[in-house]
Amino acid sequence: MTQPLYQKIKKELEAKILAGQLMPGSKLPTEKELSTNYRVSRITAKRALTDLEQEGFITRVQGSGSFVKELKAKQKPRRILLILPLEESTELSVAPLSEGVMSVFQAEKIDVFLTNYDFLTDRSAVVIMAEFDGLLYYARNEEAHLDLLLSLAVQNFPVLILDKKVHDLPFPAVTADNERGGYLATNYLIQLGHQKIAYYFGSNHHPQSTRQRYFGYLHALAEANIAFHSHLEDTYLNAADLSNYLHQNEVTALVCENDLFALGAIQQLRQQKWQVPANLAVIGFDDTQAARFFDPALTTILQDFKKIGITAANLLLKWLKTGIKPADNQISVKLIKRASTQPPPKGESYEK
Repeated sequence: MTQPLYQKIKKELEAKILAGQLMPGSKLPTEKELSTNYRVSRITAKRALTDLEQEGFITRVQGSGSFVKELKAKQKPRRILLILPLEESTELSVAPLSEGVMSVFQAEKIDVFLTNYDFLTDRSAVVIMAEFDGLLYYARNEEAHLDLLLSLAVQNFPVLILDKKVHDLPFPAVTADNERGGYLATNYLIQLGHQKIAYYFGSNHHPQSTRQRYFGYLHALAEANIAFHSHLEDTYLNAADLSNYLHQNEVTALVCENDLFALGAIQQLRQQKWQVPANLAVIGFDDTQAARFFDPALTTILQDFKKIGITAANLLLKWLKTGIKPADNQISVKLIKRASTQPPPKGESYEK
């Protein structure tokens, strides 16, 4: 979306003030000069100056012009709100993520209030802004709390999104490289010799992170000129349907949306006499604790949740100190090879 012209003028002047190029007491160009320099209307130039005045960067003296104010030292942030899906801790490795966040803010002697989504119920943007200096928000999905988050955006309150990019909001996000993860998982199975590789969606809802992993899966298959692939609508939530799909397509390997669904699929398929990895290789995503101690231990894609937490906390801290909004940040992922994958069996690819 194109940035309004008045915002362009405002941001350029603001940047010069923050950088010391326009010193306190110095006079800014007039509305007429700005309209000429930027080739905009006087109304547009006036709005840029009005916004700078409202945000405390300049003072306007009738008949004299606009002057840069002496900026007060930005107060050190005191309290951060961290929203995580604590009720889903068995599914998500939120402990390393919160540990990463805490380590950064504790070093700065800044309090972090860790809680779940219920805390946001019936709390307005005004209340949040009165209690906290910034928000780290784990996006369970792209639709939740949009009204509250939009209100915070309108007030320029510092909010940093974790796990997903919410494109409807102007907030920066720190995410794992999900597409790369889907590619690494699929490419590894191709290297092992698998040609019939399915993608397992554990639910009918496909969040942004899942779609990105699926795109990585498709990328690897296309690169290897493998035609067979699962479709977004191929969702099998019970053992019989999943088993039938694998049999009918002679699938020898399964890339799963995440570790939770991968372990669930293995348990379901065991009821149908499938053996992992003897006649079906399985890969998850997340590297949860359950994946490491499952039998067989699950090959998976590691999301470095602690690094995500540290990165997000440092970006928010810098934003609070400088007033400059950071850019999106993507954290690399890594393939973890374990016992749930091996080359495809010779002859029959599954038991009948």
